[in-house]
Parts: sequence; C-alpha cells; structure tokens
Amino acid sequence: MEETEKIQRKLPNQEIDYFKICKILLSRWYWIVASVALTTIISYTYLWYTPKTYSTYGTLKAEEKKSEVSDLITVMAVPERGPSKIQSIISVLQSHNVVLSAIKDMDYRVSFYLSGRVRTTETYPSKPLNIQLIKFDSLNFYHDLLTYKPINKQTFSLSYQTGKKEIENKYNYNEPVTVGNTSFTIRYPGAIDKNTIYLFKFNNAEDYIGRVQGGFRAGETGKNTNIISLQETDSNPQFAADILNNIMKEYVIFDRIQKAQSASQMIDFIDSQLSFLSSEVKGSENSIEKYKNKTKILDVTTASNTSATKAAEVDSKRSLLKIQIIALDQLSDQITKEKDNVTLNFITGGSDLPELNTLVSKLDGLISQRTLLLKTYIPTSQQVLDVNQQILQAKLTALNNIKSIRNGLEKNIAYLDSQLAQINQTIQALPAAQRDMVSLQRDFEINDKVYSFLSEKKLEAQISRAGILPGATVIEYAQPNFTAVSPDEHDIHRTAIIIGLAIGLGMIVLIRVLNPFIYDKETIESLTAIPIIGVIRKYPELVDENSRQVLAISKPKSIFAESVRSVRTNLSFLASEKASKVICITSEVAGEGKSFVAVNLSSTLSLIDKKVILIGADLRRSRLHKTFHVPNDLGLSNYLAHQNSLDEIILRSDVENLDFIVSGPVPPNPSELLHSERMIILIAQLKLKYDVIMIDTAPIGLVSDAIPLIRMSDINVFVIRSGKSKFYAAAVPQRISQEYHLDNTVIVLNAYEEDLLHSRYYTTKFTGDNSGSRYYYYSDYNGYSGSGYYLDDKKNKWWDIRQWFK
Repeated sequence: MEETEKIQRKLPNQEIDYFKICKILLSRWYWIVASVALTTIISYTYLWYTPKTYSTYGTLKAEEKKSEVSDLITVMAVPERGPSKIQSIISVLQSHNVVLSAIKDMDYRVSFYLSGRVRTTETYPSKPLNIQLIKFDSLNFYHDLLTYKPINKQTFSLSYQTGKKEIENKYNYNEPVTVGNTSFTIRYPGAIDKNTIYLFKFNNAEDYIGRVQGGFRAGETGKNTNIISLQETDSNPQFAADILNNIMKEYVIFDRIQKAQSASQMIDFIDSQLSFLSSEVKGSENSIEKYKNKTKILDVTTASNTSATKAAEVDSKRSLLKIQIIALDQLSDQITKEKDNVTLNFITGGSDLPELNTLVSKLDGLISQRTLLLKTYIPTSQQVLDVNQQILQAKLTALNNIKSIRNGLEKNIAYLDSQLAQINQTIQALPAAQRDMVSLQRDFEINDKVYSFLSEKKLEAQISRAGILPGATVIEYAQPNFTAVSPDEHDIHRTAIIIGLAIGLGMIVLIRVLNPFIYDKETIESLTAIPIIGVIRKYPELVDENSRQVLAISKPKSIFAESVRSVRTNLSFLASEKASKVICITSEVAGEGKSFVAVNLSSTLSLIDKKVILIGADLRRSRLHKTFHVPNDLGLSNYLAHQNSLDEIILRSDVENLDFIVSGPVPPNPSELLHSERMIILIAQLKLKYDVIMIDTAPIGLVSDAIPLIRMSDINVFVIRSGKSKFYAAAVPQRISQEYHLDNTVIVLNAYEEDLLHSRYYTTKFTGDNSGSRYYYYSDYNGYSGSGYYLDDKKNKWWDIRQWFK
C-alpha cells in the first residue's frame, strides 16, 4: 500500500476527573478497612500493655517577705534577684538536695508491687506486707526484686536472683531472713489469696531521684505573676502528689535557710573583728590608767583634747575603710572561686553600691541558669558554653568594679593618712607627758568607736536574721489525680485511624505509582495519537492457551462478543473503498492476545457473509493449528518455499465462510520468506477469492518478520493487552506509522476488565480541534452491568471475597 500523505496527529485533550479519583481511592476500600482495623487492634494492644502515667499539680508563689522586726532596719535588706528570680527558684526546686530531702520525708525504704498477667503495678501507699529491717547498709544492700508467695499462716516462699541463679526458699513469719547483706523479718499479713504474688525491693533515697526529677516540670503561670506551677508525672498518682507536696515544703525550708545564711556569714565576720578589737580596747584602757598613775596627770589640756579627738575620728574612719577593703577582698575571692552563689557583706550592701549589687545578682542568676541547663545538656553543649561565656564576662565586670571600688577606698585612706599626719605634727608640739597621754587616749577612742560600730552592726544582723521569712508560699497543695494523662487513649485511637487510612490510601497510591502496565483506553490515549477502534472485554470464562474455542461464536450474547462486534464495525470504515481488505494483526511482544483477537475478528466477520481467510504468518511460534485442531506439517512456510500450491495449504473451518492457513513447519529463514515475492503473489491471489484476509503476524517488538506484511496491508491492527502490555507498547504503533509513512494503523485494547485501581484519573475530551486526527465510536461497557442485554451482566456481590484476589 502506497502512502500519499503524511498525517500529523495530536494527542486528544484530557482533563482531571475528580469524581474518578474518588472512585479510584475507594476501589480498594477493603484495603483501607483492613489497614484501619489492623492499626486499631495495634492501638488497643499498645494501650493494654503500656503502663498508665498520672500527673498532679501544685502552685507556689514567689515573694520577698519581711517581718515587722526586719522592717525596722534597712542595712540588712536582701536585694532582689533580678529578672532570673523565677528561673533560679525552679532550678533550686529541681536540685539534688531539695529532691533528696523531699524523698527522705516519705516512707521510701521498701516499695511493693502487685504482679499481674499483663504488667506489674506499684501498690504505694499501701503496704501489703509488714517488713521490719534488722540489718541494712545503705551503701551495700540487695537491690533486686524479691517475690513473695503465701503458703499458710506460718510459712511463705521467697524467690530472688543471685547473679544468673534463681533462688527460692521457704521461711517462717517473724523469723529473720537474710538476702545478701540485708536482713529483715516479715510478719503474718493475714488472709491473702494464694494466687496473689507480691514483689518488693529495698531502696535508699538516691534510688528515687531519677524517677522524681524525670517527671518534674515547673514554670511561671504568666508573665510577671511570680506564680509557679509545679507538675509531677508518675505511674503512681498518690506518689506523684506526695513527692510534689514534699518538694514544695522542702523548698520553703531551704529558702529560709539560704536567706538567713547571708546574715549568719555577716555575724561571723563581725565576731572575728570584735574578738580582735575587744583585746585592743582593754589594752588601750589599761595603758591610759597606768600612764596616769605613773605621771600623776589628772587630765590633758584643751588643745591636746582637741588634737586627740580629731586623730581618733580620722583613725576610726581609716579603720572602717580597711574593714570595707577586707569585705571586698572576701567578695572578690568568692567570685574567683565560683561559688554557687555570691553574698555581699554589710559594708558593701544596701544602696551604697547599687552597681555592684546588680552585677552580683546577675552573676547569681547566670550560675543558677547554668545549673538548670546541666540537668538537660552536657557541659560541652553550645547552650552551656554560651552561659559559661556570660558568667565569665559577668565575673570580669564584677571584679573590675570591685577593683575600682577598692582603689577609691585606698585613695580615701591615703587622704585620711595625710590629715592624720597634720594632726600628729600638732600633737608633737605638745609637752612630752601630754603627747604620750594623747597617743594613748587616741588609741583607746579609735578601738572603742570601731568596737561600738561593729557591735551595732552585729545586733542589726541578729535582728534581721530573726525576722527573715521564706520567699515562697505554697498556694495550692497537690492532690492525687487518678485520670491518666498518658497514654492518651482518644489521641492514640485517632492516630491509629489516621495511620490506617494513610496506609490503605498509601498502598493504593504506591501500587499505582509502581504499576508499569496499561489497563484502560485513557492511558493509551495519553501516550499515543494512533486511534483506538475498540476495546475487547475480558472473556468471562477460562480460556485455554491455544484459544481452541471460536469464542465470539461460542458466547454470542456476552459482553465480550458485543465488544468484538464493535471492533468489527469500526474495521468496516477503514479502507472502505477496497473490495478485498488485508488486515494485519500484530503486537509488541508475545502473550498480548494478537492470535486471540485475530481468531475472534475472523469469526465475527464471517457471520456477516464475508468470506474470510485467516493466515498464521508467525512462522516461528504460531498456534493457529492448535486452535482449529489440525496438524502443522503443511502450511504457509511450504507455500513460500515453493513446496506446495495455494489450494493445498488452504483449510476449511467448521464456521461457514471462514478458511485458514496454518504457519507450517518452522523454516530456517522465516523473515526472508515473508519478504519474498511469493508472499506478495499469495496476497494478490487471496484477494480474488476472499473479502477479508486476516494475517496473524509475529510480535513486532521481538522480530522483524511482520514488517513486509504491515507495509502491504490495508489495515494494521496493533493489539495492546490490559494488564500485560507496558507503557512503552503504546508508543510502538506511532513509531511504525511515522517510520513507514502509514495512516492505516489502529489500536485494539484486548482483555479489558474494569479495575478502577489502575485506571487513569483523566477523562478524554474529543473536542474536534485536533486537525487530522480520527476517532471511532466504541464503548468499554463500563456501567452497563445489569442492563439485561447480556447473559454475563450479573453483578458480583461485595461480600464475595473471591473477586478481591482476581
């Protein structure tokens, strides 16, 4: 057949069909139901085996309290801690010392558990057994669980593990039991079900620290409210409430001790100075008395009194400045040694040095912040390193400030030294006896004034310490909350359903994404511009591998037979000007049903009074002889090899108007025989006798045998099998058409069965604006089931599980 015009084809327009997307997702609804059911079962199993945790809450108010006594003085007022006050309190609440003290307030020595089928639960605060410790070393005792089983009123069994060995012994009540380094007795607990199994273990306070700190949370309820909300989460609601209440109580005690510590340190400092000055005052007083008795001086003159008074005042100021320098040196030493907190002495406290007060408060806050971070992060983490850098900077600033203050004090001392030198010159001008008396009188007055000053400060510090109140108040004590906070049943069930839906839908999407096969006509239309002339439905019954039934005739009232007739109808419009049509049937690979299509098209064409001959032109693997139950020892290959005549190879079938030619013995050169002039002569001779010459060729994707037959045919039918042909197969007919300049190539979709899972979610729109394109009316017969026109249109029931695995 000679090509006169090259036709340019365009792909048809396709639009997303959202309704079809929903149908695709619901096509495997039982996958979704099964996955949801599976995840729901897993969620119930998880909840059954997962221990519940409970949470309780308490409220603490942070405030700086002052008693009426402490209001009388301002020198000893404790400065505010600055913006990190709440953070510092939280850090202290979580500290090892406070938590340990809170644990020690509880009955922690022996903990009891009830063994169940699924899990073991703690019985706190109930103590089902009365255990009395005889020998218990808190550093070396038996740590593992011991299992108690009652036997009778006199005896019980106790099992425990030593190394890898399980030990079980019987003991009498009220008699000593020794396990490792621990000795104890168990009193008869009364009637207990013999099936009940109790477990118990010995503890020290440190064993609970990780448990308590792991479940403890604290935070400010609102900005600038100074109200701290405390939370304790534990598997035992009563334990959570008790430990949280003890933590709050212990913090109140701890805070009061810490606030009194500053005043105590101050009193100790003053005492150290007073002990020295006391002996100095007494010595000065004795010296004056001895000198008076020796020199018989009753009193000094007015001038000497004035000079002595001035010298005493200057010297007392100078001594106080030196005491301030000592206090500053102590503070500098505290900062350098990096104590957990830094406390200003009375000399540098109050409002005298507000800048230094602020720096020390900032340093306290940063140290508390670092302590809190170390509970969560390792020392080398970036957060801790950043705080360390801030602490170092705060130290340098504070030390520089202390140095500046100290330099100022030293300048003041130097100034006082210059004034003292002038006074001493005046005293030197006095008579010797009076001069000596002034010197003694001056020492006495200096020591006496400093001693009096320090005594007053000590009294103030003692009054302040007595008036200190804790800086926190418990607003609301924790109560046991028997509603579990974890696991959250509603959240877990909701999550399980969502995951189940995601798994079910994900399986549908994944299978579609991984699918390499063509299933419906929309997929073919999206891949090639070659027109489809029909969709042949999947045969409703099992088809043997040789297609021995002339199927369209054996099931004339089936949807399958009607789909074959639809293809036959569209074939009649192709090459309609030809008196005798040559139709070539091919496919990309074997197994796509080209022989099956050729047999059924031939049978349906013969029913409309068309003389049809079917040629088995696949000289390598033809099965046409098996379909018609004839031997394959005489056929096309014999004719092409000039061994037999045409009339000798034509065979008659049981169907009227349908003849056929089998392939014959496999020749050594099948491709060359099909390319020979003898094949052209065969076609020309058959055109004189038959209306339709149907040629079943070899797969064009595997061998080139079909090429000469395709070029001489009037119609080339390319078969694509649903669920068998891959996407690449749809591009083959267009390549052939373009390469050999053919406009007579059409596609038939074979063995189609409606399966929404793999269908394309685009709908083809035939708008008619595709110039040069030809479309043929046909149906895939979806949605016509139950119309009553076909014998096999009975619907499958959804509960018939056999259809799920087709």
